[in-house]
Amino acid sequence: MHVDLPEKRYYGIGEVAKAFGVNTSLIRFWEKEFDVLQPKKNAKGNRKFTPQDIQNLQLIYHLVKERGFTLDGAKIHLKEEKQKALSNFEVIQKLQKVKAELLKIKDQL
Repeated sequence: MHVDLPEKRYYGIGEVAKAFGVNTSLIRFWEKEFDVLQPKKNAKGNRKFTPQDIQNLQLIYHLVKERGFTLDGAKIHLKEEKQKALSNFEVIQKLQKVKAELLKIKDQL
């Protein structure tokens, strides 16, 4: 899944949820379930996600929503094979970007 977010240091939870097409409650739930997600919280409790958090969310989204892992299965997969899963996920992202560019060129013809 390709997420269109502008280049910023911090993203609000609403922006993140809209980019992923999910509810904010799911993002908050994943934050509690997965240790790799550590958004910054201000005095009011608003969550601010860094680009690294966004990358981790993309990996979690890919495992849970696209590949059909259970939450426990995704946790185990991230702990045991994080580097392998991350490299596979990066390859998938690059291929999806190439596909999007090719489709854009095809539409222009």
